[in-house]
Amino acid sequence: MDDPRPAASRDAGGPDRAEDEAIAATRGELARPSHRTAGGHGGLAHGGHGVARGGHVGHGPQPQPARPPHGHVGHAGHGPSVHGPIGEGRAPRPPRGHSGRAYAALDLGTNNCRLLVAEPLPRGFRVVDAFSRIVRLGEGIGRTGELAAAAMDRAIEALDVCRRKLAEHDVARARLIATEACRSAANGALFIDRVRREVGLELEIVTRETEARLAVTGCASLVDPDGDGAILFDIGGGSSELVWIDFVDGPRRDPARCIRAWTSLPVGVVTLSERHGGVRVDDVVFEAMVDDVADMLRTFPEAERLDRRLAGGGLHMLGTSGTVTTLAGVFLDLKRYDRRRVDGAWLTDTQVGAMVDRLRAMSYDDRVEHPCIGGDRADLVLAGCAILEAVRRRWPCSRLRVADRGLREGILTQLMRADRVWDRNHSRFRQS
Repeated sequence: MDDPRPAASRDAGGPDRAEDEAIAATRGELARPSHRTAGGHGGLAHGGHGVARGGHVGHGPQPQPARPPHGHVGHAGHGPSVHGPIGEGRAPRPPRGHSGRAYAALDLGTNNCRLLVAEPLPRGFRVVDAFSRIVRLGEGIGRTGELAAAAMDRAIEALDVCRRKLAEHDVARARLIATEACRSAANGALFIDRVRREVGLELEIVTRETEARLAVTGCASLVDPDGDGAILFDIGGGSSELVWIDFVDGPRRDPARCIRAWTSLPVGVVTLSERHGGVRVDDVVFEAMVDDVADMLRTFPEAERLDRRLAGGGLHMLGTSGTVTTLAGVFLDLKRYDRRRVDGAWLTDTQVGAMVDRLRAMSYDDRVEHPCIGGDRADLVLAGCAILEAVRRRWPCSRLRVADRGLREGILTQLMRADRVWDRNHSRFRQS
């Protein structure tokens, strides 16, 4: 998932304050949104313990978004507890004698390197450190099929920062994943070996299905529990995942067990913008990008069944990507990106369309100067809008919920569930 924050806040040395405050207040419940809308190692070096590799998944709560500001976005309330196993992205139990409190999740994507370090609370978790840096690991991969030397160097530098943070917090349980760039590059496995040798971190190249399921787990609390489900999309740098969460034929209390169908499109903001250009994007270029993605959507499984379900009006979109958080930040006219106001925001389809049009009307320089876009993403954001537009045109929904969360939160939830930290009698939170 690409990161919408300006460089100054993305690459901060400590935790992102907005992210920390929002997730610190997590509860083990699904958000019950109103229908109002906006406007109306230690221990982690090669061979050490802690890097997740597969095993049993336990139970636990999902993070709940911070309450959005009154008058701008729909408010999140409380609903039924989230519990039950999920089917992918398994995490092992810790070794005997493990007593550490810190958990970590690292996501090395095509565009970003992102880390969260968190400690469990009785009904959620508290972020104690966060790091995000745009590295563009997949730069040029569409032309060459390989990771470029300069891109790998940038990623190594960012990963070394992550290694120091993991050691600083004495993290004993972590999952460190790499996604599309390393999956698709001919030299992806060689780069993973280089990371092991030079940085001392063991990265796991995950499958597209694992990536899709982690996104659902991380965003589960933002699915409207009163509806029929959601169409979740995660627009990344090199791939985009699309998941139909179906409450009609599944356990409504656990979205991760309600995946009816999913697909992973081999396109993201980096690859699409490199293919068509991202600096000067006129109507012809934009529509060409939309058409590219629309062709890929034709193979979505159970598309006709989804069409029928959409006709009932009970589904909403759920977007977890820098594209949708940017749209929300622009809509809210934020002078500086603020996760607390963006995460969990509701936008109507009309509002989404208006924000896409507004970004399309901006010049490249205007996008660079915008506080919710910046120079790092000015040439990528319209490619993200084109991917979103293709999905909206194929499966129009009246509402879209914005998620500034995803794979890392999904990883943390799975690790803590595996350790059963939210069990009522777990020693960590047992009253003395």
